[in-house]
Amino acid sequence: MNISHQKVDDVNANIQVELTPEDYTPSVDKAIKDQAKKAKLPGFRPGMVPVGHIKRTYGKAILFDEINKLVNDKIAAYIGENKLEVLGQPLPADNDADAVYNWDFKDTFNFTYEIGIAPEFETPFSKETAFTAYDIKADEATLTERVKNLRRSYGKMTNPEVSEDGDVLYATLKQEKEDGIENTASVRTDIIEDAKIKKALVGLKKDDTVKIDVKKAFKVADAARILGINEESFENLDVTKFELTVKNINRLEESDLDQEFFDKLFPAGEVTKEEDFTAKVKEEVENLFKQNSDQKLRNDIYAFGMDNVDVKFPEAFLKKWLKATNPNISAEELEEGFADFLSNLKWTIIENRIVTTNNLEVKYDEVINLAKERIYAQIKMYNINEEPSDEQLNQFAMQLLQDREQANRLFEEAKALKVFDYLKENVTLNAEEISYVDFEKLEK
Repeated sequence: MNISHQKVDDVNANIQVELTPEDYTPSVDKAIKDQAKKAKLPGFRPGMVPVGHIKRTYGKAILFDEINKLVNDKIAAYIGENKLEVLGQPLPADNDADAVYNWDFKDTFNFTYEIGIAPEFETPFSKETAFTAYDIKADEATLTERVKNLRRSYGKMTNPEVSEDGDVLYATLKQEKEDGIENTASVRTDIIEDAKIKKALVGLKKDDTVKIDVKKAFKVADAARILGINEESFENLDVTKFELTVKNINRLEESDLDQEFFDKLFPAGEVTKEEDFTAKVKEEVENLFKQNSDQKLRNDIYAFGMDNVDVKFPEAFLKKWLKATNPNISAEELEEGFADFLSNLKWTIIENRIVTTNNLEVKYDEVINLAKERIYAQIKMYNINEEPSDEQLNQFAMQLLQDREQANRLFEEAKALKVFDYLKENVTLNAEEISYVDFEKLEK
C-alpha cells in the first residue's frame, strides 16, 4: 500500500491512497469466510455455505466494504503518525467519482481524499499578557436581598385582607369591549413595569376593581400567560384596557430568623445565631461572585485570544464537509451559521494548540471528578440538606459517562478548565477589589 499527502496550500491538502490486491485480499478473504460461517441460505445447512458461493453472490459488496474500512483505517493511522492537525474529516475528492473499476479482486485502486489543515499560528499568551482578576465583595444591599429571598423561600403563604407591593393577586381580567377576553389568573405585582399601575394595585381588598392597560403593565410573555392567549394574539390586541377584579390576595411571609429556619439551610446545629447566619450567607454570596469573576476572566482571555490570532480556514472544504455530514441542511442555513461555526472552530484550535504545545493532559479521574461536581451541585439545588456519599456520586458519575454525548461534553469542559488553569498560571493577573454593583457595570 502506498499512502502520501500533498499540500494544495497552507490549509488544504490531498491524501492519496493506492491499494493493490496484495493489500486487500487477506481481509476480503477473511470477511468472505466469516460470512460463509454465519450465512443462512436456502439449500444449505447453517454454517456450511461454500465460500465460493458467498464470493460469487456477495463478493463485490464485501470487497467494497472491506476496501472502505481499510482505506479509512489507514488514513486515520497516517494522520496520527504524521501529526496532521486536520479539520473535519477526510472527504473523497470529486474526481474519484469518475474512476471506473471492475471490482473483480484484481484491481489496483487509487483514491484521493481532501483534507482541511489547521492553520499555523503562535498562541498570544505569555507573562507579558496582563488581565484583571476581580475580587468581588458583597455590599449590604446584595446581602439584604439574598437574606430576604432565603427567608421568602422558606416562608409561609398567607391571605391578607389588603394588598401590598410584592403580593400575588388572584384576579379576573376582563377586556373593555363586548365579547372581549376574560381570564382568571395569578398576577404578581412585582413584575408590573408601570409604576402608576403598580401603585394602583396596592391597598386593594377582595372584590375591588381597578382598570389597567395591560400593554403598559406587563411584558408580552407575562401578559399572554395572564390573559390565557398566545403572544401573537396579545401583540394584535385592539383594546388594551382591562378591568381587574380581585378574587383573593396571596402573600408569602418571610420566615423568622430562628433555629428551625437555620436548620433548613445548614446542617442541624451548625448555625445558631443571626450573625453566624449572616456570615454564612456572605460566604455563599462571595463564592458565587468568585464564579462571576472567573467567568469574566474567561471572557477576557477568550476575547484577547480571538483578537490576537489572525488565521484563515479552508472555508470551501469546511462547507463541503458540513454539507456531507448534515445532508438536510439548506444552503441558506449553512451560510447563516457559518460565521459562528468558524468562530467556535477558531477558539477550539487555540485551546488545542495550548494543550499540545504545553503537553497538557486531561485525565480520566479529572472527568470523573467534574461529573461528580456537577451531580453534587444538582442534588444540592433541589435539597440543600442532602449530603450524597462519595460512593453514590461515583455511581451517578459512572452512569452519566455511559452516555457518549455527555462524556464528550464533560471531556471538553475538563479540557477548557485545564487550559484556563494553565493560562492563569502563565499570564499576569492583576488583582482588583470591586463591589458587586460596580462589577455589574463592567458587564454592561
